[in-house]
Amino acid sequence: MTGPPPAVAAVRVAVRRALADLEAGDLVLVACSGGPDSLALAAATAFVAPRAGLRAGGVTVDHGLQPGSAERAAQVAATLRGLGLDPVEDVAVTVAARGGPEGAARTARYAALETAADRHRAAAVLLGHTRDDQAETVLLRLARGSGARSLAGMAPSSGRYLRPLLELDRATVHTAATEMGFRPWIDPHNSDPSYARSRVRHDALPALERTLGPGIAAALARTASLLRDDADALDSWAEQAARDAEAPGEGLDVKVLADLPRAIRTRVLRRAAIAAGCPAGALTAGHVAGLERLVTRWRGQAHVDLPGGVAGRRVEGRIRFHG
Repeated sequence: MTGPPPAVAAVRVAVRRALADLEAGDLVLVACSGGPDSLALAAATAFVAPRAGLRAGGVTVDHGLQPGSAERAAQVAATLRGLGLDPVEDVAVTVAARGGPEGAARTARYAALETAADRHRAAAVLLGHTRDDQAETVLLRLARGSGARSLAGMAPSSGRYLRPLLELDRATVHTAATEMGFRPWIDPHNSDPSYARSRVRHDALPALERTLGPGIAAALARTASLLRDDADALDSWAEQAARDAEAPGEGLDVKVLADLPRAIRTRVLRRAAIAAGCPAGALTAGHVAGLERLVTRWRGQAHVDLPGGVAGRRVEGRIRFHG
């Protein structure tokens, strides 16, 4: 008896590896948009999970941003049920006007996934991001001047979220979806040049391939993996440094901070600012640099204004934060 086609086998193997650490009887939910990546993931999970002693369900999120989205979400839910997934949810969300269309849709989607996972007590939520998605993410963040943690891209696992397909290229996953007999929905936003990710996908990456040769997506994904290891190590060091510098209610010891490498010092300051009430998404490298000057270039300056109405001050050899 012949086995499945190579692309289908590759997706199944990736899912099997991602689920290897779960306990028998655990529930996993597949986030499925109806596109080729998430459909291939859903079908592979429906095949792999029962053989691993796991339960598998699915969630599709209707963002309400396009005509016919509710009907399409219902069709995706029906497809998931047809694969044998249970439970299956079709969740409608309201996308906020603030934060940009891509960011606002992502926020609404993850909130819906969290709620569904909590309701069903799911051990994991599976996401269909591929190696090409990872490369696009790295380029987008590089363009923003992000640090090592951001350039580390998407992690294969983050809390309950798992990304089994992150080491597979998009072409392989799309081939698997076709070989599984799906006719996926193609999101028109993926080819809309008004979206930054679409421009990276259709313009920037192909231009890099033409200029530098093939393999750019794989190289960017590999870079993200290496940076993730570095960022994990630096964050662990920063946690210990923060404990050494902190005195409850008294802020951070300037002498301890001054002796740290800059990469660790800025991490400690950023963590402390967020703990004091600064919104993480609004705290920029410029804000952190201002805090660092209170340590390394102290000239009696009064304070550093931070997002969320927080201020950082140097008082009696300590960096303190006030709301």
